[in-house]
Amino acid sequence: MSVGSPALNMVVFGAFVLVTLVIVTKVNRRKGSAADYFTAGAAFGGGKNGLALSGDFLSAASFLGIAGAIAIHGYDGFLYSIGFLVAWLVNLLLIAELVRNTGRFTMGDVLSYRMRARPVRAAAATSTLVISFFYMLAQMAGAGSVVALLLDVRDRTGQSVVIGVVGVVMMLYVLVGGMRGTTWVQIIKAAILVVCAVLMSVFLLGKFGFDFTALLDQAAHNNVRGDHVLAPGGMFGQSPTSKLDFVSLALALVLGAAGLPHVLMRFYTVPNAVQARRSVIWAVCTMTVFYLATLIIGYGASALVGSERILAATGGENSAAPLLAYEIGGTLLLGVVSAVAFATILAVVAGLTLTAAASFAHDVYANIFRNGRTDPAAEVRVARLTAVLVGALAIAGGILANGQNVAFLVGLAFAFAGSANLSTLLYSLFWRRFNTRGTLWGMYGGLVSCLVLVCLSPVVSGTPTSILPGVDFAVFPLSNPGIVSIPLSFVLGFLGTVLSRDRGEKRKQAEMEVRSLTGIGS
Repeated sequence: MSVGSPALNMVVFGAFVLVTLVIVTKVNRRKGSAADYFTAGAAFGGGKNGLALSGDFLSAASFLGIAGAIAIHGYDGFLYSIGFLVAWLVNLLLIAELVRNTGRFTMGDVLSYRMRARPVRAAAATSTLVISFFYMLAQMAGAGSVVALLLDVRDRTGQSVVIGVVGVVMMLYVLVGGMRGTTWVQIIKAAILVVCAVLMSVFLLGKFGFDFTALLDQAAHNNVRGDHVLAPGGMFGQSPTSKLDFVSLALALVLGAAGLPHVLMRFYTVPNAVQARRSVIWAVCTMTVFYLATLIIGYGASALVGSERILAATGGENSAAPLLAYEIGGTLLLGVVSAVAFATILAVVAGLTLTAAASFAHDVYANIFRNGRTDPAAEVRVARLTAVLVGALAIAGGILANGQNVAFLVGLAFAFAGSANLSTLLYSLFWRRFNTRGTLWGMYGGLVSCLVLVCLSPVVSGTPTSILPGVDFAVFPLSNPGIVSIPLSFVLGFLGTVLSRDRGEKRKQAEMEVRSLTGIGS
């Protein structure tokens, strides 16, 4: 099934890309400074950075995956939205201000502040690259789904070509714009996305006389699950294993956001801790409006489009929001929504690519290979080369993951972030005894355990929706490993610390504590 006009969709998308590339080029005229390329010279205020932060977070999973999950599964699909929102309390109360005061460019700055720098920075860079890669898989899978529907590209070869084009455009944002240009793209994208979601929600509610109950009744009528779409258990709760899988997913969503490298890096684009805290408040307010809108959009898609038509469309669940746009606004609104969806994917992947490139250039090249003796221009050059390599890997991974629900894939990225980064960040910021061995055990233990469990889970093999559906070596029953890997990283970080004779430098410990709480010297 094809909807709308592929030519119009391409024109709208092309116009967005052209306009944003011009803006990116204009705002990033200073090219020699590493601080300007990686953190935009810390020149953004809390309001603008909060919009950019929400833009980093409101990915294809939010716009396509969650709307699709609600349209098909109902109540359980909205649990993704709740998890994403609650997660920001951890950032607001424990992470944002302290990370802003302690680091400079990357998460590795915080973790290595009072540890042995070389091994800790290597671990931080490894974690950042792995998490960024898995998050990119979700965005590229979303690109494949949307393009398949909007441009009527039905074969996987054609979808793979389009995923490659999306990856190339994303590289242009990073290579040309750096953090300053990427931030403006995120601000524009977040504003358009929220406005579009709110307008669609208001129109839907108006269509049902602003009676949400009437909308829910129609959604249940047009869903193959009937009234069960309004109750828990559509995705989880059908068996003990699925219940445990839900608890694991919830842990990953709530605890993973505080460990996402591209979110942590966003705190360095503001001048002080007050603005970092204000950024999180702005982001939470923006995302609250958006995620409430996804509830209406998801059930609205079920009510007006129907679950059977959504599942039959190219792109499956991920096509619910575009199909709804076509249903209520015709070809023109579908073109606008297609541009928003593409913008969402491009902007988030650009932010992830920049974070991965900055981590390799700053943590590995500048501080491990060059021992801190390098000039900013060389650091930026290495970052740009890394961005090209990371972009190529993202394209390849996106082709493999094409067809998966993007909200589900992002849940995996959150599990990696919570497993590898959260324990080490919290221990570093709040536990004086924490040392280098604890950092390495916690980070590598959480990362490796999460990766092994994912590889041995139904995500990779054993089911028709697996990445490799033709084989079956799944021995771990849960689709999200967070319930095992996140606590394990905390335990390993604790054991590595108490079993080591390294007591750390008391002067550096005291210095980090004062700096993280007051901002003196940041």
